[in-house]
Amino acid sequence: MKNREIAHLFESLASILEIQDANPFRVNAYRRVARALEELTVDVAGLVESGEITEIPGIGKGTAAAVSEYLETGTIGSYEQAKAEIPKGLLELLSISGLGPKTVGLLWRELNIRSLKELKRRLKSEKLLALPGMGEKKIERIQSGIRAYESGAGRMLLGTALSLADMVTTEMRKVPGVTEVSAAGSTRRWRETIGDVDVLVTGGTPGDVIEAFTSMAGVEEVLASGSTKASVRIEEALQVDLRVVQKSEWGAALMYFTGSKEHNVRLRTLARERGLKLSEYGLFRDDERLSSRTEKAVYRKLGMAWVPPELREDRGEVEAALDGKLPRLVEMEDIRGDLHMHSVWSDGGSTIEDVARAAKARGYEYVIISDHSRSLKIANGLSIERLEEQALEIDDVNRRVKGITVLKGTEADILSNGSVDYPDEVLERLDVVIASIHSGFQQTSDRITGRIIAAMENPHVDIIGHPTGRLIGRREAYRVDMEQVMEAAARTGTALEINCYDERIDLNDVHARRAAEMGVKLSLGTDSHDVSQMWAIAIGVHTARRGWLTPESLLNTLTLKALISALSSS
Repeated sequence: MKNREIAHLFESLASILEIQDANPFRVNAYRRVARALEELTVDVAGLVESGEITEIPGIGKGTAAAVSEYLETGTIGSYEQAKAEIPKGLLELLSISGLGPKTVGLLWRELNIRSLKELKRRLKSEKLLALPGMGEKKIERIQSGIRAYESGAGRMLLGTALSLADMVTTEMRKVPGVTEVSAAGSTRRWRETIGDVDVLVTGGTPGDVIEAFTSMAGVEEVLASGSTKASVRIEEALQVDLRVVQKSEWGAALMYFTGSKEHNVRLRTLARERGLKLSEYGLFRDDERLSSRTEKAVYRKLGMAWVPPELREDRGEVEAALDGKLPRLVEMEDIRGDLHMHSVWSDGGSTIEDVARAAKARGYEYVIISDHSRSLKIANGLSIERLEEQALEIDDVNRRVKGITVLKGTEADILSNGSVDYPDEVLERLDVVIASIHSGFQQTSDRITGRIIAAMENPHVDIIGHPTGRLIGRREAYRVDMEQVMEAAARTGTALEINCYDERIDLNDVHARRAAEMGVKLSLGTDSHDVSQMWAIAIGVHTARRGWLTPESLLNTLTLKALISALSSS
């Protein structure tokens, strides 16, 4: 579906207009369109075709025409025109936490700051400090945002890469004669950020494959095009590299181009120790090719088990594969429910019945409604009275929608003193309590860590949500001592969340592995604010796999009865 792409363009258009100090009503109108498209659960192309698009609140004839224009041409003229009216570097500044469109516009108009380089050079200047709304604390937040952005600069979020890879692989499978297509590189390894998306193809005529690739809808620029490989830029300068390989070399090539570099070096070293040579073309003894057709065959000829792509980071997987000690990693089929969901009761876009039916359609046994608590007013957090009303609706949905159980939960704020946002007598009536930090990010390590540990010591808290608070490329993790948090989680029986939202992936794979080694239970939660986002459970599963997690490490693999028992005993 193109919904997300078009929504992004309208959001970008609103930001550009805000930079230009345009009429706020016009800016907000475009933002409403972006939100409406983002929350659609059906393909916007179908609504355009049927003429029903103007029935969506906030979308009039003008914006409907713009959506239709994008579907036909791959762009929107008004967006391209607006983008051409501002310096290119200003759009990059919008990616930095602490810099909204108003501030970026102010920097441009008052100080002629047009790029990140210029901003960094003048960050401490008196003229900048004198601007309305600026000050030492604001500058510190911007500096922190720049550090976070530069740590992931030039890389796309995993969700973006997966969407891009899916689009390209789908198109390549349509080429006559093509037999196998796969994403490779860090996308296949499910890393949290991706540089360029790599795709491998075999079968068909290489020239036809290259032609189909370079002429795909959405290609903005062909960077290179040869007889067996090509590179293009798609949407917002995202790069995709494609390579056509021989069928007989498919397995060796897929291994090589999946990486990581460190894993490949270990394999080549292992091959040399055995008098062999390993390359993208196969495993050889002198001039004799021993294996190359499948990955499993190449690994087997090296005397080791096949290593799942997520583990190929040279973190002990080669030794484990040689010894036959690779763990049985968790798989999508093991997941029985989503342990973090929002609804229209707080800041979500789906009703509880929507969530129940979507969870049932995914084959889940249960799903948790964990709307925000009363202190998070910006997210329409639930008062105690509204929480009780919501419980009645959940009971009603459970009576009407068979084959799925909706559990009563909350994502309760961990307050500045470490207490949880609802009193114990309220928390004890809920099936699941997630406790999360949503404020006070700048506190010291001792304060932040102490707050989380205090929350875990509340016997009613079951899960700590997004434990480090990071937003990839936008906000650094707060200063939390994760070793202390994990020790406390093991002691109190509190689970730590792997938040599946692609801007969070929090805990990350390294922390997840360490937590499991310490005996801490983990949970997967998509943090979905609309049922269309529930697909992100896959990001959580593959992050868990990158962390070497088995089904036994995750609450989500438990039956409903076992989950309730585990939560009540924690």
